[in-house]
Amino acid sequence: MQFHIEQLTQSDAETIATWHYDGEYAFYDAEADADDLAELLDPALRGDSMFGVRDGAGELVGFFAFQIADGVVDYGLGLRPDLTGKGLGLNFVRAGLDFARTRFSPKNIQLRVAAFNKRAIKVYQRVGFREVEHYMNRTNGGEFEFVRMELMDT
Repeated sequence: MQFHIEQLTQSDAETIATWHYDGEYAFYDAEADADDLAELLDPALRGDSMFGVRDGAGELVGFFAFQIADGVVDYGLGLRPDLTGKGLGLNFVRAGLDFARTRFSPKNIQLRVAAFNKRAIKVYQRVGFREVEHYMNRTNGGEFEFVRMELMDT
């Protein structure tokens, strides 16, 4: 699948807000955390840090989010729920990394993932991320273990 990346539109943000993941992955539903949902839906809060990802037919298939500080890109991403678990993750993650490298020329790229999400961690490791920190994060109405991962070769 080819991925086309463009600034996230309000319509895309509203669509992403309706996405619902199955089982334990419902943790990633936008509405699971009020602050995350507000940031997604409010253009002033979202700023220019989020990008919609479309396939060759122009369908919204996911999003990327990039926060930049001191030359480090904090990389966030989400694949449309019906596309998860179908072998698209590796190329999807790589597309976001290529975009980040070209657009931001970072000295480092990192991401954060819920520790239970072994499926995502495996994909991130396959593209070159390594675990550097485990920590507790308050989100979604509770406190959950997260893993911070850094790309070994930016």
